[in-house]
Amino acid sequence: MISNTELKEGSRAWWARLLHRRTQFAMDLLTLVAAFWLAYFLRFDFYIPRENLLFALRQFPYVVLIQFAALLVAGVYAFIWRYVGMAEVRAFVNAAYWSVLPILAVRLVGPTTLHPWRVPVSIICINTFLAFGGVLGLRVLRRALYERYEREHRTARADSKRKSVLLIGAGQAGVLAAREIRGRGDTGLVIKGFVDDDPTKQGSVIYGIKVLGATDDMARLVQLFGIDQVVITIAAASRNEIRRIVALCEQVPVKVQIIPGLYEILQGNVEVSRIRDLQIEDLLGREPVRLDEEDMSRFLAGKTVVVTGAGGSIGAELARQTALFRPARLLLLERAEFALFNIDRELRERWPDIPIIPLVADVSNEVRLRAIFEAHRPQVVLHAAAHKHVPLMEQNGAEAVKNNVLATRTIGSVAGECGVEAFVMISTDKAVRPTSIMGASKRVAELVVQDLDRRYQTRYVAVRFGNVIGSAGSVIPIFREQIRNGGPVTVTHPDMVRYFMTIPEAAQLVLQAGAMGEGGEIFVLDMGQPVKILDLAKDTITLSGLKPFEDIDIVFTGIRPGEKLFEELEVKDECLTKTRHPKIYIGKIASYPEDAVRCALERLTSLSENERDGELRAFLGELLPEASLVNGHSNPAAVADSLAETSIIGRETTSAFSAGNQPLQKQVDSISGRVE
Repeated sequence: MISNTELKEGSRAWWARLLHRRTQFAMDLLTLVAAFWLAYFLRFDFYIPRENLLFALRQFPYVVLIQFAALLVAGVYAFIWRYVGMAEVRAFVNAAYWSVLPILAVRLVGPTTLHPWRVPVSIICINTFLAFGGVLGLRVLRRALYERYEREHRTARADSKRKSVLLIGAGQAGVLAAREIRGRGDTGLVIKGFVDDDPTKQGSVIYGIKVLGATDDMARLVQLFGIDQVVITIAAASRNEIRRIVALCEQVPVKVQIIPGLYEILQGNVEVSRIRDLQIEDLLGREPVRLDEEDMSRFLAGKTVVVTGAGGSIGAELARQTALFRPARLLLLERAEFALFNIDRELRERWPDIPIIPLVADVSNEVRLRAIFEAHRPQVVLHAAAHKHVPLMEQNGAEAVKNNVLATRTIGSVAGECGVEAFVMISTDKAVRPTSIMGASKRVAELVVQDLDRRYQTRYVAVRFGNVIGSAGSVIPIFREQIRNGGPVTVTHPDMVRYFMTIPEAAQLVLQAGAMGEGGEIFVLDMGQPVKILDLAKDTITLSGLKPFEDIDIVFTGIRPGEKLFEELEVKDECLTKTRHPKIYIGKIASYPEDAVRCALERLTSLSENERDGELRAFLGELLPEASLVNGHSNPAAVADSLAETSIIGRETTSAFSAGNQPLQKQVDSISGRVE
């Protein structure tokens, strides 16, 4: 009795023998011979006169040899049979063309002495079509048999229960998904049809799969075809579109899944068939970023680029996006050893030809920074290193100032002295009318960047944006962990609102802003529509297959120190300037005088080194009149004010020395006096 394993091994060995090069040659020669004689039989209605038969016997050896030589010259035997496709067809066409020329030349211009070897034109045409169509057909048949074998092999390993699915979206991504699902047997999915709202596609058949109806027909189609789940296969579905589809499916009810974004598929990061459950990121989806490739190449290609905080969420993504533009060298600067190890290993695997240099360093260590900059001579600095967690920095104000303000001055000064071309600092929406030490420290860091731009030839810019989805310590990973632990999910306030963007989108726009900046600008990214944190918590629970307030409770814990209900990105509309990129604006934010910045930094250095957090908070409140820093907590008036803000662009006092504040000279004198 032969086991299944032995049968499989025998089948593989048979395929190996079939694919042996000599076997390929023999099969092609047999095909060419058969094509030649079939052409003669077709030409003479399957009865070849004696005289023509004698001619044919003389002609077929040299015709077959010419055709076989043409296949060799065209490179046909370099192809692997099981992967032959449309890209390889051109080689067979070329082989046919080059084989016809000498045979036709003998027929049309050859001397009469070559009459027995002159193949009739009709035979040449029929034979060429049959011969090269035949050898191509052999390879197509080989591929079909291989794919069938692989599909059956995967199917044998897949779960016995197959799921019936509907694909929502019969566009490019839908066809890609259908092709790969059908080509694989291990997905455990049986496609019953497409669903698409385009009326021109209704009832049509795409890739052998019928478009059964529109999304409004979902309930009927699920019941009619016994559907187990639906898969969203729309390349760039908007947040509202996905929410609408999810709501329809919840009414049925039927499980919803989604394919990866088309950008990820085309980049080769994932397969189309890597179908996954819906995630909260899908419901927060935004339009894909369109970059000015020429600008980005000028900014990064062939240059030495430093990314500080390279082990963090934003820093790591900045490094990935930078690598896409082929820098001469990529320096990863990070003080957390394990985080640096991870991003260094990832980038080396993905871009082995780019020199990647991991550097363990603290951005506040001027001696170390100067040694690095003098050794590597970077041309672009992407400064993402910072302390960012608001409540934590409320209790560690001195460290927030050291890392976010003083370290920015340190690395910025070193960059200017070493002739760096561009310096881009990551800022935050929390720098607008700050109610926290973290926000205030980032606002002062912006002032430092503007001051450095006046002092050095380097182009210094800052880029403000809000929360990024899935970054370390952000709200969504916390919600998921709380749900895994059985709840409750904690939300600070039912009216808490935040802006969100994906990490890749934020990194891409930062690089684009850096490429556009002329120096001294504070760029503001378009964060889209704000999202209520309570809705985010409900959606996260729902997408986990549970019901909010029933299976998982939501508890309100109160606003934490330094937090606002509504984060703002910029000043009012008239203080924004459009750029050539639709998602990037320039904030018309007044810089501070050089003396004021210098004196403020001296005072902040003294207070932070002596850990005098109370005085530090008070000084930041005086330095930034728009700030609301009260005893480690948000100013209640500021909280109410931020709640009243409902426009995308908030309100902010554009200058630290606007009407109602001390005159400029008095503030400078006051600061100078405290320093002395």
